[in-house]
Amino acid sequence: MTEPTGGRLSREEAIARLSAPFRPRRARAVGVPLAVGIFVVLAVVGAAMLGSGLPGWTVLDSLLCVAFGALLGAGVLRLVGVRAVPTADALVVRNVFLTTRVPWATIVAVRFGGGNPWLTLDLSDGENHAVMAIQRADGAWAHEQAGRLATLVELHTRPA
Repeated sequence: MTEPTGGRLSREEAIARLSAPFRPRRARAVGVPLAVGIFVVLAVVGAAMLGSGLPGWTVLDSLLCVAFGALLGAGVLRLVGVRAVPTADALVVRNVFLTTRVPWATIVAVRFGGGNPWLTLDLSDGENHAVMAIQRADGAWAHEQAGRLATLVELHTRPA
């Protein structure tokens, strides 16, 4: 890797420049306002129903409506919160339900193609691991991020 001035970066400098966390763009741009909107709408509905004088609607019903909005909003935020964080010895991948630490030495290949919605890592044990932080919906930017991750894998796995 070379600097814009034409000088060569050391392996450690290259790794440091490439080690920003990976996060989806479009999912965050859509998901955060959606989560807030869901919560606000259900909170307003809960409050409006309480003030409507509808027989059988209680304070508990309104509170449960607000709690349901908070739960749905939190679920959407969990979908938005996927990320992959490079560390010195591993890639820490947080998908929707699980966070997994994938040691650099176990990554054989980085794949981002074939119509898959997100990037996958081929591991030395024959398994594949999804990295939902790099999503096809992000277009060209996602391809740049896939290239950045592939470069990080190469830098971490080749001899110094």
